[in-house]
Amino acid sequence: MSLFFKLLITGVIFMAGSSAKAGIVVTLPKPSLDSTHSIEKAISNRRSVRNFSYGAVTLKDVSQILWAAQGITGKKKGYRAAPSAGASYPLMVYVVVGNVEGLSEGIYRYDPKKHELIQTGRKDVRKDLSSASFGQSCVAEGSVVIVFSAVYNRVTNRYGKRGVRYVDMEAGHASENIYLQAESLGLSTVAVGAFTDKEVKKIIGMPFEETPLYIMPIGKVE
Repeated sequence: MSLFFKLLITGVIFMAGSSAKAGIVVTLPKPSLDSTHSIEKAISNRRSVRNFSYGAVTLKDVSQILWAAQGITGKKKGYRAAPSAGASYPLMVYVVVGNVEGLSEGIYRYDPKKHELIQTGRKDVRKDLSSASFGQSCVAEGSVVIVFSAVYNRVTNRYGKRGVRYVDMEAGHASENIYLQAESLGLSTVAVGAFTDKEVKKIIGMPFEETPLYIMPIGKVE
């Protein structure tokens, strides 16, 4: 066998191994559908917080927050927690893990249908996201960071240019759900919209058709 083919085979095996390690699937705890924290109290106490302690959040908390953002709430038709124009569901949710009990650092993509996380990267990129967000320290300090992106053509193919507005509205719905769910769990967050799209896409590894919309660091407050 020639040296070229030996190197080629070695490269394929290496890439396959790296992909397999990065593709770990994490089944999330089942979300709770009731609590002693009223929606009225969550609305009243909700605030944007930019300073977090370094305490870890739990995998159960991450599960609950992701369910509130895009989780399935109607099993018959797969309806989700946030309303979507024509049930088109253009939002994608990524989770950057830095300090979560029971979950390795890295980048994960949320699968709402299976309520699972699929690991897409093994590096803690919170500091990278902070730099891409013009140095906002809250992005680096959150124990976990939620990143929303959207596939606009899922909606614009049906509703034309006005579909862009529908997607942006949906992102707002999902973001507010995260705010209220975090508050009910004793956590805090802030919706960050100031960042360089190109850099965020590169850091997260988003496909070409996705556009980043929100960065939401989540953590505890002393």
